[in-house]
Amino acid sequence: MNVHLPEFDREPSRDEAEAALRLLRHWADTAESAEIDALDPAIARLLSGKVDYPALERRYDHEFDADDAYRRTLPDLQNGPASLIRGAKRSIQHVGISNFRLPLRYRTRDNGALVLETSVTGSVSLDADKKGINMSRIIRSFYAHAEQTFSIGTVEAALDDYKQDLESFDARIALALRFPMRVESLRSGLEGWQYYDVAMELVERDGVRRKVMHLDYVYSSTCPCSLELSEHARQERNVLATPHSQRSVARISAELIGDDVLWIEDLVELCRKAVPTETQVMVKREDEQAFAELNGAKPIFVEDAARLFAEALQSDARIGDFRVAASHQESLHSHDAVSVLSEGELFDAESLDPKFFETLIHRG
Repeated sequence: MNVHLPEFDREPSRDEAEAALRLLRHWADTAESAEIDALDPAIARLLSGKVDYPALERRYDHEFDADDAYRRTLPDLQNGPASLIRGAKRSIQHVGISNFRLPLRYRTRDNGALVLETSVTGSVSLDADKKGINMSRIIRSFYAHAEQTFSIGTVEAALDDYKQDLESFDARIALALRFPMRVESLRSGLEGWQYYDVAMELVERDGVRRKVMHLDYVYSSTCPCSLELSEHARQERNVLATPHSQRSVARISAELIGDDVLWIEDLVELCRKAVPTETQVMVKREDEQAFAELNGAKPIFVEDAARLFAEALQSDARIGDFRVAASHQESLHSHDAVSVLSEGELFDAESLDPKFFETLIHRG
């Protein structure tokens, strides 16, 4: 019997596929099971009655023990050979996990402790000739330190562990949390909890480690121009007018240098000194009036905000490179006013993520 195979540079027709299946089944009628398996074990699925495809059990075995011998048989594609790499054989600067959450204990400046839900981002570099990494090793390395009170030193130990486990040359850990501080009202003496979005980051590149604290500071910004125009309307025309002000956010990113600790509380107080119109937690009427007076005394453009924060950051010997990104979410306009001021090469960037300023939103 002569069989003419179709060309493989075109899609076969359904008739050709059916003819090929009939031919395969005809051959299988006289072939041994071992011959069929040698050709391709998957062929058993196409044959009716010739080979019994294994009927897999549909149950969960609670008694099964995955011992060392069994684990050695498990496939591990991520740690496979370079021949499995797909796409460009290039090094990857960051590969790892994001938003792995767990409760961690932190020290406070007054020697107290807080247990706070923390979102962890951990990543390492990947050589061009490696297929991938074992993501769970990052989590396991971090859990080995999770019972300790966290500090930059603890984060460094965790980074050392998973950098060694994953045989990587660069690595990064970032911890994101909401840090509570008791804040007193301006005049009534009431107190309430203010929550600050904070992230602590440890980055190692080319053997050099840098430590960074990020803080979102939320404040009120009264437009100086609007304030002057409102006063002009009152004085010249006896017309009541109110200047526009808005909730604003500054993201302060500060490199931590030297041996002295820069506490989260220190950075918050530094921001308060630079721009004292922080949003309030608990207010009575006298506090609301005081807040209006404070805003009238401290009107501020977004350019002013960047420079005032920068002045405060420059004055602290515990801070090296820094970046200030401010967003005044205008009540006059349907758009925001923004500014970015950076000091040093760590935060110097010609390009920003197009959605960067969208993240400068206070979520309450």
